[in-house]
Amino acid sequence: MLEVITFGSAALDVFVPYNKKLDLFKKDERKSPFLPLGMKLESVEIDFFPGGGGFNGAATFSNQGIKVAYCGTIGEDFAGQFILEELKKSGINSNFVFQTNQKKTNCSVIFTGKEGKAILPYRGASKCLKFKDIPLDNFKNSKWFYLAPLSGELEEDFIKIIDFAKENNIKTFLNPGKQQLKSSTIKEAIKKVDVLMMNQEEASFLTKIPFKKEKEIFKEVNQLVNGLFIMTQGKEGSLASDGQFLYKAPILEAEIVDETGTGDSFGAGFVSSYLKNSDIELALQFAMANSAANLKEMGAKEGILQKDDNWSKVKIEKEKLNF
Repeated sequence: MLEVITFGSAALDVFVPYNKKLDLFKKDERKSPFLPLGMKLESVEIDFFPGGGGFNGAATFSNQGIKVAYCGTIGEDFAGQFILEELKKSGINSNFVFQTNQKKTNCSVIFTGKEGKAILPYRGASKCLKFKDIPLDNFKNSKWFYLAPLSGELEEDFIKIIDFAKENNIKTFLNPGKQQLKSSTIKEAIKKVDVLMMNQEEASFLTKIPFKKEKEIFKEVNQLVNGLFIMTQGKEGSLASDGQFLYKAPILEAEIVDETGTGDSFGAGFVSSYLKNSDIELALQFAMANSAANLKEMGAKEGILQKDDNWSKVKIEKEKLNF
């Protein structure tokens, strides 16, 4: 029996280490690209990794011994074949991966360097998945639906997946993308999920409250949510609420090699622990450890913890909600 179904994108990530300053535009000349036209970058290295929110989340679940399937769309191209091979290597069920000739497989070219990174994303085949194509009857006995950011028609129809889950006593995790936050059904969807996760920027976008007013943002979103709400804050750690208590989790210090996919490793890390123990504090600790491990290696799913790995626990502060 499948325990978790992940929804979202699967992508080919092409990493290009690039040591010059990673500004897409010069500070004073907004029309000048950071790579001059006609320039060749000699002797660069290049790496290929699987990525995408649906794939990344599934990788964490599989590593933790959880039976997981990824449901999404890829293209009929070499990148799609690469994704299928990586799903198999990672022990992720691929029976619900669809291929299309309408668009190429999602792909991101990621320039990385000491100054930061620049990402050139192509959002292709993942947009082709429609709600009517999802074989939901195959998922009735699963325990969790993990919804990473969705695109295409599912930017609006993702609430139908949540409704199916509610009808079949399946718990749901939602990490909406920015376009989903514009959906006419977003606030209705938020009320129905068991775990909602957003970063502070996304929560600010939803609430229209300035980014720096974190307490006001958290209070506003917390009032919209009936389940758990997690707001990640980058280097400031994360905040979580179950409606009664506020949990504060600091980051776990780690050498940062690459930040790609750390949101996915945090979110899936939380659910993989919470699925087993229903313990918010332990789930936050594991989420922090899993994302910290991910930071240490290049690639969106690289470095994530294995089931029997030892990991360090951050200290969680817990207090009664006063709003």
